Amino acid sequence: MNNTPQNTAPKRVLVTGGSGFIGSHLVELLLTRGDHVTVIDNLSTGHRTNLPAQHDRLRFIEASVADALPKFKSDESFDEIYHLAAAVGVRLIVSDPIGSIENNIAETSLLLRFAQDRKQTPRVLIASSSEVYGKSAHSPFREDDDVLYGPTTVFRWSYAASKAIDEYLALAYFAQRNLPATVTRFFNTVGPRQVGEYGMVLPRFVGSALANKPLEVHGTGKQSRCFCDVRDVVPALPKLLSSTITPGQVYNIGSDSPITIAELADTVIRVLGSSSPIQMVDYATAFNAPKGGFEDLQQRRPDLTKVRAAIGFAPSIPLEKTIKDIAEIMNRRA
Repeated sequence: MNNTPQNTAPKRVLVTGGSGFIGSHLVELLLTRGDHVTVIDNLSTGHRTNLPAQHDRLRFIEASVADALPKFKSDESFDEIYHLAAAVGVRLIVSDPIGSIENNIAETSLLLRFAQDRKQTPRVLIASSSEVYGKSAHSPFREDDDVLYGPTTVFRWSYAASKAIDEYLALAYFAQRNLPATVTRFFNTVGPRQVGEYGMVLPRFVGSALANKPLEVHGTGKQSRCFCDVRDVVPALPKLLSSTITPGQVYNIGSDSPITIAELADTVIRVLGSSSPIQMVDYATAFNAPKGGFEDLQQRRPDLTKVRAAIGFAPSIPLEKTIKDIAEIMNRRA
């Protein structure tokens, strides 16, 4: 069943975190669609060069969400809002848990209140994460599964808890105030423009392989993930906001084909013809954490039944192509 209204009129769209990895791909798609796009980004992890330098339908505001939203005129409205601004990457979260927690929760709350106060109520998409599932052994993860977190003394779980609060807020705004909010849980989105400096494993591996340096595999390497190309993920987001059945719902977005991190390292070396060795590194060393102070998930695989039924989501870009495309951009920037 097609639950998406056929409306091709240009939309007024707000994207927070729009110069980041996923956000910039989304902005590119929305501009191609003919929309008028406003981006809010403080460039803490995004890059202005990810967006067009000049575009007559693009407005860029360099600021935090908290600083930018109060400056909008009371009568300025949007048809759609995509809230992608958040702390990203395990390394950043472990190194700055206070900033990650406060930014994730406070800015989402401000964004939802802003949307609710518009004269014309927009549809809102809140970007969440597969981290919300915690360290549950259940597989694959389904949207209505219970979640299981480690102790509060392990900061790694603070991100999962903060994103869960974001989801509670979005769903509460739908239930109590009829704000048409939809939540998406991203599972290891990868692709061109992603950088490895915040702990993202695939661009980190690709960068090392291109330089024929050791690929650092953390832990045992037996932990598995499902990697999905951003160019498969991003087109799903406007489809979810356009659907009549998605408000007040949570959707997994990603691939459901798992690969271990050790296998991923082997794949990157093979695809790029690299002579890099693989180096095993324990978590305490990798994240500068006390022994036992970092916990990782052994598996992270989504159940995609719900999103397939809603919008026919079916990722198609193979991992090998993603690896080659990431490498091409890295070589171009070198």
